[in-house]
Amino acid sequence: MIEHFVDGSAVRSKRAMFTAVSLALSFPDWFGHNLDGLYDCLVDLSWLPEGEHVLIWTHPEVLAKADPPGYRAIREVLDDAVEGFTDPDRSLSIVLAEG
Repeated sequence: MIEHFVDGSAVRSKRAMFTAVSLALSFPDWFGHNLDGLYDCLVDLSWLPEGEHVLIWTHPEVLAKADPPGYRAIREVLDDAVEGFTDPDRSLSIVLAEG
């Protein structure tokens, strides 16, 4: 299992979350920093090694409080990506760890 961490303690906008996730998962340069691009990268992960990948988002409540619509949109994309993930050589799980 390969863990990828997003420290959400300073993530107060949807845009900041795009950056944090892209850094945690080493997204390629073509990532568009938008919801569609986030989904596209999350269901691909072909640039990462084969195996189980776990995205651990600490302090998600910070974004939920600072930008409720942005939080809901990000959560929806994360949920959809886990559900839509089909790579037979990789898996994706997402853990929210509230502080």
